[in-house]
Amino acid sequence: MKLSELSGEAISPDPVIAGLTADSRAVTRGFLFAALPGVTMDGAKFIGQAEERGAAAVLARPGVTSRLPIVIDDEPRRRLAQMAARFFPRQPETIAGITGTNGKTSTARFAAQLWSRLGRASGSLGTLGAQAARYDRKLIHTTPDPVMLHETLHQMSDAGVTHLAMEVSSHGLAQHRADGVKFNIAAFTNITQDHLDYHASFDDYLAAKARLFDELLADDGVVVVNADGEGADDIIRIAKQRGLRVITTGAEGEDIKILHAEPQMNGLELSIFVEGGKRNVRTPLIGAFQAENAALAIGLVMASGFEAYEIIPLLENVSGAPGRMQNVSGIHGAGVFVDYAHTPDAVATALKAIRPHAKGRVIAIIGAGGDRDKAKRPLMGAAAHENADVVIVTDDNPRSEDPAAIRSEVLKGSPDAKEIGDRGEAIAAGVAMLEDGDVLLILGKGHETGQVVGDQTLPFDDAEVGTRAVANRIRELGR
Repeated sequence: MKLSELSGEAISPDPVIAGLTADSRAVTRGFLFAALPGVTMDGAKFIGQAEERGAAAVLARPGVTSRLPIVIDDEPRRRLAQMAARFFPRQPETIAGITGTNGKTSTARFAAQLWSRLGRASGSLGTLGAQAARYDRKLIHTTPDPVMLHETLHQMSDAGVTHLAMEVSSHGLAQHRADGVKFNIAAFTNITQDHLDYHASFDDYLAAKARLFDELLADDGVVVVNADGEGADDIIRIAKQRGLRVITTGAEGEDIKILHAEPQMNGLELSIFVEGGKRNVRTPLIGAFQAENAALAIGLVMASGFEAYEIIPLLENVSGAPGRMQNVSGIHGAGVFVDYAHTPDAVATALKAIRPHAKGRVIAIIGAGGDRDKAKRPLMGAAAHENADVVIVTDDNPRSEDPAAIRSEVLKGSPDAKEIGDRGEAIAAGVAMLEDGDVLLILGKGHETGQVVGDQTLPFDDAEVGTRAVANRIRELGR
């Protein structure tokens, strides 16, 4: 593709562009190098390296020079996304973007499953990677960089995917990674404190989320909002200002209203009022909050043209996302669950949701990530202290920080908690405490299969470690 076609402006000389990248180390002959400004590093410093590696052109902000043909833009991140969308032009016909602090992954997984059972070639893209019947790709970020994102959309379309549920993170929105994606539907789960290590304020965090509805969604798109979630009113206002159709869901929803969510030993009994009538369904989902995610997924699928009577019975067979209220093992009438909750609100929500499934105590294992929002650490501890009978504070992903210092901040909110730094030992201790009817909920890492300590990622899977701890405990009891 010629640079002029890629950039949308006349450029001379006008080389053929063989690929795009913002990483100078990935440049090969004929590539366009995007010299993006960063928090700690300026991509303009690597233009010389890109030139030496055979770059054919450069994208940069005003004031940057190169001996190569150069595209100048005040917002080079957005321009890179637009170029990536031209370079990889094919996308699934229906793309539903889902944003919010909690619930994105589950909602995306539910919607993809519902579409599949309705006969549509569906997929999901986000924290767990890009997945479809004939496609599977691991991703580094929930919303990957725009080149990888548009390449993935192009490949998924080629693999036959027509309906895609895509998580859209606040980082991805703020950095224009999802610009150029043809969103037909946009959904909002909720907004609670998170990522304030990156966003300047909570208002800035909300503004990043709002870009999906205010700027990226098509003019004839549909907005689906969990009316029970914090921030819902702001998103509804933005949608109505644009004249967009709005579907509200949840206990406070007008279009898909959750009348009742009754926890059972192995799932939820749901009663939903939609399209003028009440519909009942039993799902295998654990945790009352999953009713909100399921209702939002129903809204997404309805927004794509299906009727509620077709959709709701299919909830009987949906499966939860890995690491989201996942039942990994059990011992003598007690259960061990894993959940990705890593914000104060998510911790409280998960513990409140598991409570009705426990006849005895709720034991919680929590930690907090290093090099991330520090203000939420004592709040996470307090959420566990208020909603669990027993709390164990352990390490999450300490990254470059002192693990003991992180634990001490979490303990400020849960002063009676037991402190066990080694995560494996903490899980074993939690399992050892279990009595008939108890539930152990291991929070924070969910589906992750590694623990980031310093500059290393060590193998660690909460589900696997929890299952092994139960097996060891059963052997000990059998002696």
